[in-house]
Amino acid sequence: MAEKTANNSPGEQNQALFAQLVVMLYGATMQQMGKVVNPLTNKAERNLELAKLSIDMLSMVEEKTKGNLSDEEARFLSDSLFQLRMNYVDEVKKEAEEGKEAPKEEEKKEEKKEEEKEPEK
Repeated sequence: MAEKTANNSPGEQNQALFAQLVVMLYGATMQQMGKVVNPLTNKAERNLELAKLSIDMLSMVEEKTKGNLSDEEARFLSDSLFQLRMNYVDEVKKEAEEGKEAPKEEEKKEEKKEEEKEPEK
């Protein structure tokens, strides 16, 4: 995939490798957010800490390469980061909502248990 062909200049090869790096980290981050099924487990698994780390790594790449990317590369990286950040916010909200619902369900179960224990009048 990364083999250099006679038709590709080093600049073209680096441009392709850069795009491949962004796509690779993008895909991994989507998988870490549970948006994409893990091919090893065939399950959607959410690890938001790892997803945040991946987003931070891509953000660091953006910062460290500022002024050294073509307009197309910079736009591709910026758009990818925007999409990842919006999806991350969405997943954080989902997790917070799931956290709020879980205690309510536990409270309902406890109330039912208490009602069953109380003798009828």
